Amino acid sequence: MRVVIVTESFPPDVNGVARCALETARHLVRRGHDPLVIAPLGGAAPATGTYDSPCPVVRVPSMPLPGYPQVRIALPGRRLSAALAGHRPDLVHLAGPFVLGARGMAAAARLRVPAVAVYQTDLGRYARTYLGGGTATAWRRLRAVHGAADRTLAPSSAALLDLTEHGVPRVHLWPRGVDSTRFHPGRRDAVLRSSLTAGRELLVGYVGRLAPEKDVRLLAETSRLPGVRTVVIGEGPSAAGLRAALPEVRFLGRRTGDELARLYASLDVFVHTGPYETFCQTVQEAMASGVPVVAPRAGGPVDLVDHGRTGLLVTPGDGSAFRDAVRFLAGSAELRVRYGAAARRAVADRTWEAVGDQLLGHYEDVLADRTAVAA
Repeated sequence: MRVVIVTESFPPDVNGVARCALETARHLVRRGHDPLVIAPLGGAAPATGTYDSPCPVVRVPSMPLPGYPQVRIALPGRRLSAALAGHRPDLVHLAGPFVLGARGMAAAARLRVPAVAVYQTDLGRYARTYLGGGTATAWRRLRAVHGAADRTLAPSSAALLDLTEHGVPRVHLWPRGVDSTRFHPGRRDAVLRSSLTAGRELLVGYVGRLAPEKDVRLLAETSRLPGVRTVVIGEGPSAAGLRAALPEVRFLGRRTGDELARLYASLDVFVHTGPYETFCQTVQEAMASGVPVVAPRAGGPVDLVDHGRTGLLVTPGDGSAFRDAVRFLAGSAELRVRYGAAARRAVADRTWEAVGDQLLGHYEDVLADRTAVAA
């Protein structure tokens, strides 16, 4: 099968859309298919080369999103249409479509090629956060792009409900995979943990972008708990403000690969504060690392965290609720071990290979539907 992956982000970007697009390309190659990636150029992205991609990558010009330069917005041009047509795809995969993905959808329609759109980012709330409004406009665009696709894939039950309530048709569930070999309890590093706790009993951590929609400021009360050391791993436009607002927190910056895996596994509790996650990959990585999770009872974490068994779900936006959940887990090492072991069991089989095969099943259904209509 020849597949064109049109993605709003791709490595070296570090985010859920980029990672999922990369893992999709890798799985297609593993299964003997022929993918091509089309992604924005800019930032750290190379103009040529694959950058850890198993297949060719075509880069199109882009500009930074105002207020968030790490996010790139593709500019109009003919390169996408030419690359897509030149690959002669059987199917087009649209990863987090909004700007570049909308053009990819239009190009696929002109060529009469079926398209699968993967919903990954709550762009309505992003518009409100970064542009001061425009939620309705963002949803109109999302509805137009996803409505033109043969199938939309939502990563969680909350995202699926959101899409259907906004009038998007043909929505199906497709979760995200996790590298359960890299993210593993065996990565726990006593020396690393000791260097971070600096004599305190409990190590609590957040991993992710430092951006307004992540609500990392809610860690303030948790960071002041006696005996607790809170660490934050990541970078983003809110980094400077958060460092000033959270003096008790140790900020470690961006970490990746095995170093990140050691940090996850060395935590005693993982806390994710953002209420707008369509999935929340960092929660799944923490669970694979055998760490109990505290997360908001909203969005993707509701599917991932089994309250009272693998972690705790708390009221979104309530810093005291996060603090109280961490304090509860701090009171029992045995409970943390039990939650962590259950968390690992819950996600260990959700490999990228397993969810990649689910994706191929969606592709096959879409192609079969197109064939049936043509007949």
